[in-house]
Amino acid sequence: MTSTTMRDLIDAGLHFGHETRRWNPKMKPYLYSQSNGIHIIDLRQTVVLLEQALTFVREAVADGGKILFVGTKKQARNSIAEHAESVEMPYVNFRWLGGMLTNFQTIRQRISYMKELESEENSGEMLSRPKKERLRLRRDLQKLRQSLGGVRDLNELPAGVFVIDVNAEETAVREATRLEIPIVALVDSNCNPEPINYVIPGNDDAIRAAELICSMVSNACLEGRELAKKKASAKKKKSDSPGKPASRISRGR
Repeated sequence: MTSTTMRDLIDAGLHFGHETRRWNPKMKPYLYSQSNGIHIIDLRQTVVLLEQALTFVREAVADGGKILFVGTKKQARNSIAEHAESVEMPYVNFRWLGGMLTNFQTIRQRISYMKELESEENSGEMLSRPKKERLRLRRDLQKLRQSLGGVRDLNELPAGVFVIDVNAEETAVREATRLEIPIVALVDSNCNPEPINYVIPGNDDAIRAAELICSMVSNACLEGRELAKKKASAKKKKSDSPGKPASRISRGR
Protein backbone atom coordinates (compact mmCIF):
# COMPACT_ATOMS: atom_id res chain seq x y z
CA MET A 1 0.00 0.00 0.00
CA THR A 2 1.22 3.51 -0.74
CA SER A 3 0.64 6.89 0.87
CA THR A 4 -1.43 7.75 -2.21
CA THR A 5 -3.75 4.88 -1.40
CA MET A 6 -4.11 6.15 2.16
CA ARG A 7 -5.04 9.54 0.66
CA ASP A 8 -7.61 7.77 -1.51
CA LEU A 9 -9.13 6.11 1.55
CA ILE A 10 -9.48 9.48 3.25
CA ASP A 11 -10.88 11.17 0.13
CA ALA A 12 -13.46 8.40 -0.20
CA GLY A 13 -14.56 9.00 3.40
CA LEU A 14 -13.70 5.54 4.68
CA HIS A 15 -12.72 6.95 8.06
CA PHE A 16 -16.26 8.08 8.92
CA GLY A 17 -18.14 5.59 11.07
CA HIS A 18 -21.68 5.85 12.41
CA GLU A 19 -23.03 7.92 15.27
CA THR A 20 -21.47 6.82 18.53
CA ARG A 21 -24.87 5.79 19.94
CA ARG A 22 -25.28 3.29 17.07
CA TRP A 23 -21.92 1.58 17.38
CA ASN A 24 -21.17 -2.09 17.90
CA PRO A 25 -18.70 -2.43 20.82
CA LYS A 26 -17.00 -5.31 19.03
CA MET A 27 -15.64 -2.75 16.55
CA LYS A 28 -13.80 -0.88 19.32
CA PRO A 29 -10.35 -2.24 18.35
CA TYR A 30 -10.75 -0.70 14.86
CA LEU A 31 -11.78 2.79 15.99
CA TYR A 32 -9.41 5.74 16.33
CA SER A 33 -11.53 8.37 18.06
CA GLN A 34 -14.85 10.18 17.90
CA SER A 35 -15.73 13.63 16.60
CA ASN A 36 -19.04 15.46 16.91
CA GLY A 37 -20.80 12.27 17.93
CA ILE A 38 -19.33 10.24 15.02
CA HIS A 39 -16.84 7.42 15.40
CA ILE A 40 -13.65 7.81 13.38
CA ILE A 41 -12.24 4.56 12.00
CA ASP A 42 -8.52 3.91 12.35
CA LEU A 43 -7.35 3.90 8.73
CA ARG A 44 -3.88 2.80 9.76
CA GLN A 45 -5.45 -0.56 10.52
CA THR A 46 -7.60 -0.40 7.41
CA VAL A 47 -4.47 -0.12 5.24
CA VAL A 48 -2.91 -3.24 6.76
CA LEU A 49 -6.10 -5.31 6.84
CA LEU A 50 -7.08 -4.28 3.33
CA GLU A 51 -3.77 -5.59 1.99
CA GLN A 52 -4.36 -8.90 3.80
CA ALA A 53 -7.83 -9.14 2.27
CA LEU A 54 -6.52 -8.39 -1.22
CA THR A 55 -3.79 -10.99 -0.81
CA PHE A 56 -6.44 -13.60 0.01
CA VAL A 57 -8.51 -12.60 -3.05
CA ARG A 58 -5.44 -12.67 -5.30
CA GLU A 59 -4.39 -16.14 -4.12
CA ALA A 60 -7.91 -17.58 -4.23
CA VAL A 61 -8.35 -16.51 -7.86
CA ALA A 62 -4.82 -17.68 -8.74
CA ASP A 63 -5.84 -21.13 -7.46
CA GLY A 64 -8.82 -21.14 -9.84
CA GLY A 65 -11.51 -19.98 -7.41
CA LYS A 66 -14.19 -17.34 -7.83
CA ILE A 67 -15.05 -14.47 -5.52
CA LEU A 68 -18.76 -13.76 -5.09
CA PHE A 69 -19.38 -9.99 -4.85
CA VAL A 70 -22.38 -9.13 -2.63
CA GLY A 71 -23.90 -5.69 -2.06
CA THR A 72 -27.63 -5.06 -2.40
CA LYS A 73 -27.93 -1.61 -0.79
CA LYS A 74 -28.37 1.24 -3.26
CA GLN A 75 -25.00 2.85 -2.39
CA ALA A 76 -23.14 -0.32 -3.42
CA ARG A 77 -25.40 -1.87 -6.06
CA ASN A 78 -23.87 -0.29 -9.16
CA SER A 79 -20.25 -0.67 -8.03
CA ILE A 80 -20.76 -4.33 -7.16
CA ALA A 81 -22.19 -5.16 -10.60
CA GLU A 82 -19.75 -3.01 -12.58
CA HIS A 83 -16.58 -4.31 -10.95
CA ALA A 84 -17.68 -7.95 -10.74
CA GLU A 85 -18.64 -7.97 -14.41
CA SER A 86 -15.35 -6.30 -15.38
CA VAL A 87 -13.43 -9.33 -14.08
CA GLU A 88 -16.09 -11.97 -14.87
CA MET A 89 -16.87 -12.70 -11.25
CA PRO A 90 -20.33 -13.62 -9.93
CA TYR A 91 -22.33 -11.08 -7.97
CA VAL A 92 -25.59 -10.40 -6.13
CA ASN A 93 -26.67 -6.77 -6.11
CA PHE A 94 -30.46 -6.84 -5.99
CA ARG A 95 -31.73 -9.33 -3.41
CA TRP A 96 -30.06 -12.25 -1.68
CA LEU A 97 -32.24 -15.32 -2.05
CA GLY A 98 -32.21 -17.53 1.03
CA GLY A 99 -30.22 -20.67 0.28
CA MET A 100 -28.07 -19.01 -2.39
CA LEU A 101 -25.11 -20.91 -0.91
CA THR A 102 -26.59 -23.41 1.54
CA ASN A 103 -29.16 -24.70 -0.98
CA PHE A 104 -26.92 -24.26 -4.00
CA GLN A 105 -28.35 -27.08 -6.13
CA THR A 106 -31.88 -25.67 -5.89
CA ILE A 107 -30.55 -22.26 -6.90
CA ARG A 108 -28.84 -23.90 -9.89
CA GLN A 109 -32.22 -25.34 -10.89
CA ARG A 110 -33.75 -21.84 -10.78
CA ILE A 111 -30.89 -20.57 -12.95
CA SER A 112 -31.59 -23.36 -15.46
CA TYR A 113 -35.25 -22.33 -15.51
CA MET A 114 -34.21 -18.70 -16.11
CA LYS A 115 -32.04 -19.78 -19.05
CA GLU A 116 -34.93 -21.80 -20.49
CA LEU A 117 -37.19 -18.75 -20.35
CA GLU A 118 -34.47 -16.63 -21.98
CA SER A 119 -34.13 -19.19 -24.76
CA GLU A 120 -37.90 -19.11 -25.34
CA GLU A 121 -37.88 -15.31 -25.37
CA ASN A 122 -34.93 -15.03 -27.76
CA SER A 123 -36.19 -17.68 -30.17
CA GLY A 124 -39.71 -16.24 -30.29
CA GLU A 125 -41.16 -19.48 -28.98
CA MET A 126 -42.77 -17.63 -26.08
CA LEU A 127 -45.04 -15.80 -28.52
CA SER A 128 -46.89 -19.07 -29.13
CA ARG A 129 -48.11 -19.12 -25.52
CA PRO A 130 -51.40 -17.52 -24.40
CA LYS A 131 -51.06 -13.84 -23.57
CA LYS A 132 -51.65 -14.19 -19.82
CA GLU A 133 -49.14 -17.00 -19.53
CA ARG A 134 -46.65 -15.03 -21.61
CA LEU A 135 -46.96 -12.00 -19.34
CA ARG A 136 -46.54 -14.18 -16.26
CA LEU A 137 -43.43 -15.87 -17.64
CA ARG A 138 -41.89 -12.54 -18.58
CA ARG A 139 -42.48 -11.26 -15.04
CA ASP A 140 -40.85 -14.43 -13.73
CA LEU A 141 -37.91 -13.89 -16.04
CA GLN A 142 -37.46 -10.28 -14.94
CA LYS A 143 -37.42 -11.28 -11.26
CA LEU A 144 -35.03 -14.15 -11.89
CA ARG A 145 -32.65 -11.91 -13.81
CA GLN A 146 -32.63 -9.38 -10.98
CA SER A 147 -31.89 -11.98 -8.32
CA LEU A 148 -29.84 -14.55 -10.23
CA GLY A 149 -28.50 -12.83 -13.32
CA GLY A 150 -25.18 -12.11 -11.64
CA VAL A 151 -24.63 -15.76 -10.63
CA ARG A 152 -25.83 -17.39 -13.85
CA ASP A 153 -22.35 -18.83 -14.52
CA LEU A 154 -21.51 -19.80 -10.94
CA ASN A 155 -21.35 -23.58 -11.31
CA GLU A 156 -19.76 -24.34 -7.96
CA LEU A 157 -19.50 -22.69 -4.57
CA PRO A 158 -17.21 -19.65 -4.55
CA ALA A 159 -13.74 -19.64 -2.98
CA GLY A 160 -14.68 -16.48 -1.10
CA VAL A 161 -17.44 -13.95 -0.58
CA PHE A 162 -16.83 -10.19 -0.71
CA VAL A 163 -19.48 -8.16 1.12
CA ILE A 164 -20.36 -4.47 1.36
CA ASP A 165 -22.31 -3.92 4.64
CA VAL A 166 -22.32 -6.91 6.95
CA ASN A 167 -25.63 -5.90 8.54
CA ALA A 168 -27.48 -5.55 5.24
CA GLU A 169 -26.10 -8.87 4.00
CA GLU A 170 -26.64 -10.79 7.23
CA THR A 171 -28.09 -13.84 5.46
CA ALA A 172 -25.20 -14.05 3.01
CA VAL A 173 -22.71 -13.82 5.86
CA ARG A 174 -24.55 -16.49 7.84
CA GLU A 175 -24.64 -18.90 4.89
CA ALA A 176 -20.96 -18.39 4.02
CA THR A 177 -20.02 -18.88 7.68
CA ARG A 178 -22.04 -22.08 7.88
CA LEU A 179 -20.23 -23.48 4.83
CA GLU A 180 -16.85 -22.16 6.02
CA ILE A 181 -16.41 -20.01 2.92
CA PRO A 182 -13.98 -17.16 3.75
CA ILE A 183 -15.59 -13.72 3.91
CA VAL A 184 -13.97 -10.42 2.96
CA ALA A 185 -16.08 -7.47 4.08
CA LEU A 186 -16.15 -3.72 4.39
CA VAL A 187 -17.16 -3.44 8.07
CA ASP A 188 -18.55 -0.21 9.52
CA SER A 189 -18.60 0.86 13.19
CA ASN A 190 -22.15 -0.46 13.69
CA CYS A 191 -21.35 -4.02 12.54
CA ASN A 192 -20.16 -7.21 14.20
CA PRO A 193 -16.74 -8.12 12.75
CA GLU A 194 -16.54 -11.55 14.41
CA PRO A 195 -17.93 -13.70 11.54
CA ILE A 196 -15.65 -11.99 9.02
CA ASN A 197 -12.37 -13.64 8.06
CA TYR A 198 -10.90 -10.54 6.42
CA VAL A 199 -12.21 -7.36 8.03
CA ILE A 200 -11.77 -4.10 6.11
CA PRO A 201 -12.75 -1.42 8.67
CA GLY A 202 -14.45 1.44 6.88
CA ASN A 203 -17.52 3.43 5.97
CA ASP A 204 -19.97 1.16 4.13
CA ASP A 205 -22.55 3.88 3.41
CA ALA A 206 -20.59 6.22 1.12
CA ILE A 207 -20.84 5.55 -2.62
CA ARG A 208 -17.21 6.57 -3.14
CA ALA A 209 -16.06 4.21 -0.39
CA ALA A 210 -17.91 1.27 -1.94
CA GLU A 211 -16.58 2.18 -5.38
CA LEU A 212 -12.98 2.35 -4.16
CA ILE A 213 -13.02 -0.96 -2.27
CA CYS A 214 -14.85 -2.75 -5.10
CA SER A 215 -12.27 -1.51 -7.59
CA MET A 216 -9.40 -2.73 -5.40
CA VAL A 217 -10.99 -6.16 -4.94
CA SER A 218 -11.62 -6.46 -8.70
CA ASN A 219 -8.01 -5.47 -9.40
CA ALA A 220 -6.87 -8.21 -7.02
CA CYS A 221 -9.01 -10.65 -9.01
CA LEU A 222 -7.24 -9.56 -12.20
CA GLU A 223 -3.85 -9.98 -10.57
CA GLY A 224 -4.87 -13.44 -9.37
CA ARG A 225 -5.90 -14.41 -12.88
CA GLU A 226 -2.54 -13.27 -14.22
CA LEU A 227 -0.81 -15.34 -11.54
CA ALA A 228 -2.88 -18.35 -12.60
CA LYS A 229 -1.75 -17.89 -16.23
CA LYS A 230 1.88 -17.68 -15.16
CA LYS A 231 1.52 -20.82 -13.04
CA ALA A 232 -0.09 -22.68 -15.95
CA SER A 233 2.62 -21.50 -18.35
CA ALA A 234 5.40 -22.53 -15.99
CA LYS A 235 3.78 -25.92 -15.48
CA LYS A 236 3.45 -26.44 -19.24
CA LYS A 237 7.09 -25.50 -19.85
CA LYS A 238 8.17 -27.93 -17.18
CA SER A 239 6.11 -30.76 -18.68
CA ASP A 240 7.31 -29.97 -22.23
CA SER A 241 11.00 -29.79 -21.33
CA PRO A 242 12.96 -32.99 -22.08
CA GLY A 243 14.16 -34.95 -19.12
CA LYS A 244 17.79 -35.01 -18.19
CA PRO A 245 19.76 -37.69 -20.07
CA ALA A 246 20.67 -40.65 -17.95
CA SER A 247 24.21 -40.36 -16.68
CA ARG A 248 26.66 -43.01 -17.84
CA ILE A 249 28.25 -45.06 -15.13
CA SER A 250 31.63 -46.46 -16.09
CA ARG A 251 32.28 -50.00 -15.14
CA GLY A 252 35.60 -51.03 -13.76
CA ARG A 253 37.42 -53.87 -15.42
